[in-house]
Amino acid sequence: MSETGRNQSRHERINNSEIQHQRLVIENSHGEKLVGVLHDTGSIETVVICHGFRSSKNRIPMLTIASFFERAMISSFRFDFAGNGESEGSFQYGNYRREVEDLRSVLQHLRGVNRDISAIIGHSKGGNVVLLYAAKYKDVHTVVNISGRFFLERGIEGRLGKDYFKRIKENGFVDVSNRKGKFEYRVTEESLMDRLTTNAHEACLSIHENCRVLTVHGSNDRIVHVTEASEFAKHIKNHKLCLIEGADHEFTSHQHQLASIVLSFFKLDPKKDDESGDISTSNQDSMRSAVPFTSRI
Repeated sequence: MSETGRNQSRHERINNSEIQHQRLVIENSHGEKLVGVLHDTGSIETVVICHGFRSSKNRIPMLTIASFFERAMISSFRFDFAGNGESEGSFQYGNYRREVEDLRSVLQHLRGVNRDISAIIGHSKGGNVVLLYAAKYKDVHTVVNISGRFFLERGIEGRLGKDYFKRIKENGFVDVSNRKGKFEYRVTEESLMDRLTTNAHEACLSIHENCRVLTVHGSNDRIVHVTEASEFAKHIKNHKLCLIEGADHEFTSHQHQLASIVLSFFKLDPKKDDESGDISTSNQDSMRSAVPFTSRI
């Protein structure tokens, strides 16, 4: 069910400890090979990091987050969903349920080699995937949603153009091109309906209260408006909300601040976690603001 890439590992030393970056190939439930990188610090405690729409394991903020956990001597695994990056399969618009099952295959494999999955972390569409996973399987107790979209019916016109629903009904598909007019991917009616019938609200209500969830969102996100972040806070029982002032969708100029917040939440003792929910940070607060998870004043 899995194989390790030949000659694909490298070693680093952090604080006199050896870190191994190991390329792993894990087969999903459809027989497709998913490619990922295990940051092995020597600890079996492992977090799994999921990328967003048409992204990959090698993009920010996935790399930065893995690096921060590595420095804290916590192992992590970042991988490409089927049809993305190095993984097999064809890219599909929507595909939320399939990506949940990809994540399931990854976690089952890692647990099968005696790794303790301590958290699942997702950026953008990956944020939705980790929440949908938590709602369905309930076997991970720390979840981080970075820039996820609550209203999945929004943002479609920006990618597919006006009257996309009419055109897809007439032709069965819509082709998406980049700004230079080069074809990028095809959206079928089936894949569009996969997105439109994925219910984030229902999933949030289904996440068990013992599952700790953090949502991090940038105030200057032009892909998913920051107001959507508060919707997760309204509907998830055990939830923290952190808004990073000035940050865009990928936290381009706020990578260290984002990774510090995620790591701090992960390391936070749940018994000391207060019951109220939100924190807001600014550029000036930077690393300091990532440590305490207190109510917004």
